[in-house]
This record gives sequence, C-alpha cells and structure tokens, in this order.
Amino acid sequence: MNRPRTAVSVLLAAGALLAGALTAATPSAAAPAATSFEQRQTKGFWTAERMRSATPLDLTLAPGTRLKAPVSAARPTAVPPTPAAPTGVSPTAFPQAGGAWTGGGAVVRTSGRVFFTFQGRTASCSGDSVTSQNGSTVLTAGHCVKYQGAWHTNWVFVPAYANGNAPYGQWSATQTFATDQWAASEDINYDVGLAVVAPLNGQKLSQVVGAQGVLFNGGYNKAMYAFGFPAAAPYDGSKLVYCSGNSGKDFLLSKDHSLGCNMTGGSSGGPWFQNFNESTGTGLQVSVNSFGYTFLPNRMFGPYFGNEAKAVYDKAQTA
Repeated sequence: MNRPRTAVSVLLAAGALLAGALTAATPSAAAPAATSFEQRQTKGFWTAERMRSATPLDLTLAPGTRLKAPVSAARPTAVPPTPAAPTGVSPTAFPQAGGAWTGGGAVVRTSGRVFFTFQGRTASCSGDSVTSQNGSTVLTAGHCVKYQGAWHTNWVFVPAYANGNAPYGQWSATQTFATDQWAASEDINYDVGLAVVAPLNGQKLSQVVGAQGVLFNGGYNKAMYAFGFPAAAPYDGSKLVYCSGNSGKDFLLSKDHSLGCNMTGGSSGGPWFQNFNESTGTGLQVSVNSFGYTFLPNRMFGPYFGNEAKAVYDKAQTA
C-alpha cells in the first residue's frame, strides 16, 4: 500500500516483522502509470536452496491507514476453468482456519509458489494458473509483481512446489502486470497482479498443469476457499495450505473480501475460489490473499475482482 502518509509493515523475515515499518514511496504525480513490465531473468538463478531461503512477502496495515473505496461492481463475468486430469479426493473440513490441503485435485497443480528479486533480496509469494487466451497466465497479488515503486525481477512461478522441488518446472515470466490503480499508487483495494510465462519444453503452462476459472463482479458474502504457500511461522513454505469459510466484506478500512484464516507471509497472491469443488479441486477465482491488519490476527483480506481486475486480466491474457 503506497499512498501518502501511509505506513506499511512487510512480513519478510519468517515469523517476524522487519524491525520498523517500511514506508512506501509515493510516485510522482507527473510519472505515467506503467502497468506491465518486461521481465529480466538470470538463467539458473532459482536453485532449490535459493527457493527454500527466499523470504516471504506480505502486507499488514497499521492503525490509521486511509484507503479509497473502489467504484461499485458491474454485472458478473465468468471465465470457465481449463480441465486437468481428475484425481480421487476425499472431502475436507469446512470451515477451516488454516491447514495443509490433503484433498488433491486440480488445485494442487494450478497453485504454486512465486519467487522474485525484491530490493536485492530473494522473496516469495503464491500464485495460480488461470484460464487465458494465451494459456500462459498466472494470477497473483499486485505487490507480488511490484512494490514500493519497483517491479520485481527474476520472476518465476513454480506450480505444485514441494520443499525446493519443482515437479512441473520453473516458469519464467516474460511480462508482469498490475491494475492501473496498483501500478500508479499501490492502492490496496486493487492489489491484483498477473504474469505471462514463457513456454517450457515446448508446452504452455495450462497444457501442463491446467488452469482455474475466474469470476469478476461476483459479489460479497460467499462461501470461499483460499490457498497459498505461507512461509512465515508456524508455516515453512513447503506445502499448500488452505482456509475455508463464509466470507464477509471488510468493515474497517478497505472494501476487500474478508475470511477467517491464519496463513502468514508468503501466502500473498494465493487464490480465493467461489463454487469450489473439493472433489475436482476446481473453482472460480474471485480474489487473492492480499493483506492483514496488525490489530486483527487470523483474518485475511483479498481484493474484490471488479472491472479494474478484469481490465488487467484481459491485458495479460492476450499478451
């Protein structure tokens, strides 16, 4: 969240906040809002050890934060999922405040960890493969592609990440995108980012791992499932974690979705689903893990996918 007179704490060190809040720089009013970034990659940069030691990036908002309310939603628009091979699963608990996902299904492959270089440090978030025209689109949080005025580099997506292993490979971004509102002023209400990844071994991402559907302007107060790879204590980033429950609307400072969830740093950018089918592991993605309040533990907030999110999704999926 980079707005005038706003302090934001970033969960970078596992289990603890950095000493002191990182104060976000305010972009120059004269500077144009860049909404995509051509990625720079270092071949072979993301070794297993470097992925294990990447610090989790997440946001917590402190008291006194001032947010601007987004414009009300338009009619719902849904993008169906891209099917993946079915796997037998057992239903899991609902609601769930946070635990390892043992159900299997498509979400195991479409979800993954995101790794990048941020301010000279290796860092991590989460992301999800979504249905797109180019078959190569990853949906994540805005601060997982750009933060404090700078676009991240060495950006890769590792679907089904497993403790340093990349069973479906490392997918390098060729471009990263953010909503206009996040690109211009890092407005937390629009904390939505995407990446287009290069083919790997002659195949596109959705051909290898499948892709989830997306729903825009789907409304509030729905049954939700949230997924991610939290890497700050008590988690270690080694496995896919989920939360489930009936969501609400943030009544404090933002206009985001709200869900009881104890996921920690590194889960940012992980998908939130409506109409999630535990048997197939598929649903319609309607948000991403975005931030928590310092004074309200065990609750996650995610941006509403309205027209602004649809616009940047359309831009990315045709890149």
